[in-house]
Amino acid sequence: MIASRLATSQVWLITGSQSLYGPDVLDQVADQSRQIAERLDGSAEIPVEVRWVPVVTDSEQIARVLSDANAAPECVGVIAWMHTFSPAKMWIRGLKSLRKPLLHLHTQFGVELPWQTIDMNFMNLNQAAHGDREFGYIQSRLSTSRKTIAGHVSDPRTQVRVGSWVRAALGTAELSTLKVARFGDNMRGVAVTEGDKVEAEAHFGASIDAFGVNDLVGVVERVQSADIDKLVREYEHTYRVDPDLLPGGDRHVALRHGAQIELGLRKFLTEGGFHAFTTNFEDLGALRQLPGLAVQRLMADGYGFGGEGDWKTAMMLRTVKVMGEGLPGGTSFMEDYTYDLTPGRERILGAHMLEVCPSIAAATPTLEVHPLSIGDRDDPVRLRFTAAPADAVIIGICDMGSRFRLVANEVRVIEPAEELPNLPVACAVWEPSPSWSTSAEAWLMAGAPHHTVLTTAVGTEVIDDFATMTDTELLVIDDTTTVRGFQHELRWNDVYHHVAAGL
Repeated sequence: MIASRLATSQVWLITGSQSLYGPDVLDQVADQSRQIAERLDGSAEIPVEVRWVPVVTDSEQIARVLSDANAAPECVGVIAWMHTFSPAKMWIRGLKSLRKPLLHLHTQFGVELPWQTIDMNFMNLNQAAHGDREFGYIQSRLSTSRKTIAGHVSDPRTQVRVGSWVRAALGTAELSTLKVARFGDNMRGVAVTEGDKVEAEAHFGASIDAFGVNDLVGVVERVQSADIDKLVREYEHTYRVDPDLLPGGDRHVALRHGAQIELGLRKFLTEGGFHAFTTNFEDLGALRQLPGLAVQRLMADGYGFGGEGDWKTAMMLRTVKVMGEGLPGGTSFMEDYTYDLTPGRERILGAHMLEVCPSIAAATPTLEVHPLSIGDRDDPVRLRFTAAPADAVIIGICDMGSRFRLVANEVRVIEPAEELPNLPVACAVWEPSPSWSTSAEAWLMAGAPHHTVLTTAVGTEVIDDFATMTDTELLVIDDTTTVRGFQHELRWNDVYHHVAAGL
């Protein structure tokens, strides 16, 4: 398993005020802001520690604490709240240097006003209503990228939204240091899996490195037989294993080869510090099988993956895995494969050759071996299952030349209409919003890819927050989408991004 970011990450709550009010008021501001931090930290919706930072009252303090946030690897984002009135010119230097995601939380200490006792002391202490407006102005004046949430911290809706932002910040932090291993190159002749890896590192921070497949083969061949025996026993206790694959079965050797590939691949990724990877059936070197079971199990452990050398999807899959850690549901590599176009019940059948993550499975997967008509290798082992019904988001990333584009479609994963006895791979069936035709037309107009990330753990707001944090174009297809409106959004986006690139 990859080490969790949840236990080591923090968001910092920074409260703004000024020295004008005197030490007694500032002591109250500090005490109350500490209580706000504690309430956020205690929320089950917020997956990391919320660290209280002493109240800042001048530009030097602000610049120093935001510089500290930039330098602290454990800090994945900053929450700013103006308890009183913090003159915004004090924030200019700090905001211009801030590189961590920023959440402007517009709240106040109390919920109800004490109507009978309000005096000017109370008003001076509790003036976020216009203190945060001053802060909002300077952020807009500086074009500071941020999320704005208005709501009391006791409101579950506020906590859910803050938690979504934190999860996006976790994904952004992971992506900023992500290492992706490419075994071989992209599938020949395919356009959408190509892309600018230099720009990916400049824009997101991810490093994408290529290795010859036989670099992996060398590690696979050094796997010890005893380790294979141990892993095979784990398979037997974890999945429903086809009898032919069990010890003594006619295809047991195929299972051992699959286990050997998993052990070698896992060792290669662990020793190199890689959290995502790609394979390509056109470039398998001396591997005996196209990795199927190995890829599925590594994805279940949190690794990102892309088939046919698709490093962009591998990158996004790992990012979304981090965002969804600890939440119900799962996240998988996916591909739109074919349609059921029965009028009024149109749906999509998604799958891939082998590599669908069991984190989305409805039941215990079966472990099977079947022929694979491409790759020119031995029949590979794989986990077979159908995805559990759930609300989900399908996310695609593509390189548009001048920028990266994310497209997200809200969908409902459903049970297949009938059994699929002859389909030898894991699959998911879903109904896209707002309808199959509008979804498909919008996806095609956006130039979105056929390889995607399907997640039943992470919602659209998290993806939206992530796009804001990374300054990445996002197009959402949901119940409100119309073809005409989507066409206009594409045109306006083109104008905005071309203009922004020149600024």
